[in-house]
Amino acid sequence: MAPGSSTCKDVVDSRIAFVDYDTTTSNAEWRSSSSGKSATSLRGNPRTPFKDDVHELLECSVCTNMMYPPIYQCPNGHTLCSNCRVRVPKLCPTCRYELGNIRCLALEKVAESLELPCRFQNLGCHDIFPYYGKLKHEKSCKYRPYSCPYAGADCSVTGDIQFLVMHLKDDHKVDMHDGSTFNHRYVKSNPHEVENATWMLTIFNCFGRQFCLHFEAFQLGTAPVYMAFLRFMGDEEESRQFCYSLEVGGNGRRLIWQGIPRSIRDSHRKVRESQDGLIIQRNLALFFSGGDRQELKLKVAGRIWKNTEVDAGY
Repeated sequence: MAPGSSTCKDVVDSRIAFVDYDTTTSNAEWRSSSSGKSATSLRGNPRTPFKDDVHELLECSVCTNMMYPPIYQCPNGHTLCSNCRVRVPKLCPTCRYELGNIRCLALEKVAESLELPCRFQNLGCHDIFPYYGKLKHEKSCKYRPYSCPYAGADCSVTGDIQFLVMHLKDDHKVDMHDGSTFNHRYVKSNPHEVENATWMLTIFNCFGRQFCLHFEAFQLGTAPVYMAFLRFMGDEEESRQFCYSLEVGGNGRRLIWQGIPRSIRDSHRKVRESQDGLIIQRNLALFFSGGDRQELKLKVAGRIWKNTEVDAGY
């Protein structure tokens, strides 16, 4: 047995002995598990609400995040997660004893017996998951908050759709329009400057949902191009319930794009890099603009409709 292994097991066993007598919980996520399904099964006992002692056992002593295998310990039984094990010096942050590479197998075994509610329970997810499956679920949970879809600056704000709509309106001063058809004019006095991407964002309210119209100028390889595309403020599965079309033209010509709006789960950069939208070469955009080709005056017309209309011949 590796040095210190028994120490960790003694600590685990001694602390678990107090679980049945502790009726408090340590944070909102653990408190929420008591409303609905009971959430833990330890050493064959009936399922009971989570307790402070078990929670603290699985908190990394360095970063205080929940620990997942491999879980490490020093010879005196102080535990830390694998990420912190890489970052900290050779000495235990708690007792300054040499760390080594001792796995805390007993604590990993305790974690295997636990079930936890999703961290987004207060947003509507009421499922319960094994301890080691919870993290994977939360990365794709349909109730997880959305990131702000504004593309003009790095914005770290997250929230549900209605919160983000108000955030876009109040904080980013984004234009809001009602209706499923639109005409959006993009004007640029010096269209030859496309070194940095230029973006515009407009929110359309229709069918009880919200859609983001993007128009960007960037280099596609060595060719300067403009691109327009629509994103849906919701999940990908919901986005497939809608279709949209975009049209630009001038001088007796027109260019049309039809597609399915991308969910805002995909960043605007990801959509742009996939070229999933209406792409207009700069020379063609200037031709559509007319005049002396020194100023861009491009009108983007569009329409959004429910996907059932596709079956009717659209």
